[in-house]
Formats: sequence, structure tokens, C-alpha cells
Amino acid sequence: MALGEGTATVAMVTTARMTADEHGLVHGGFVFGLADHAAMLAVNEPTVVLGAAELRFVAPVVAGQRVVATARVAETKGNKHLVDVEVHADQTVVLTGRLTCFVPPTHVLAPKEEAP
Repeated sequence: MALGEGTATVAMVTTARMTADEHGLVHGGFVFGLADHAAMLAVNEPTVVLGAAELRFVAPVVAGQRVVATARVAETKGNKHLVDVEVHADQTVVLTGRLTCFVPPTHVLAPKEEAP
């Protein structure tokens, strides 16, 4: 893992338990989860949450591959952060996209104050 100002890189090795079929194809949710994790680390705020994602899966991932996600905050407007992500398996790009992250003033599960 590597963290910098507005950037993050994280990695994982895929396993057979992540596969969606008998060919060893890794379910895209695991690849997306790694990209999301990298984006949250790039924003680096304790209350950051994902609001939207626009992604393209451009190549398959198979069990046993090491997958690396890199995220970079491209733009910040108030509490909204646009984060570009790219995921590689070996030397091949497998996912690209942009995540929209928000940093609310309190945790999304914090109790709401009751109105008077």
C-alpha cells in the first residue's frame, strides 16, 4: 500500500473463492471493491462515502493474479471529491473510471438529532 496527498495504491492477490465460474474468472465486485478502497484512501477523510461510480471493465481477472488499484483525487468542490481510478492485473489495465465521493460532516450512521 502507498499513500500520498490525494493518491493511494492498494493491492490484493485474487483467490479461487473470488471466482464466478469454472474458468477462474474473478467476480467484478472484488475488483470494484479494491478500486473503491483506493479511492477512499486517496480522499483520506474519516467520514468519506461513495456516492456514485462510472467504471469500465476492460479486461478479465483470473484467480491467482495480483491486482493493483491506483486512485487520484482529480477534483474537489466543497465536500465532493472526484477520484480517478485504474486497476491493473499484471501489466494489463482491467478497470478504469471515476468515483464520486462525499465527505459529510458526521458519520452516515451517526444518530440524527431530533427536531425540537
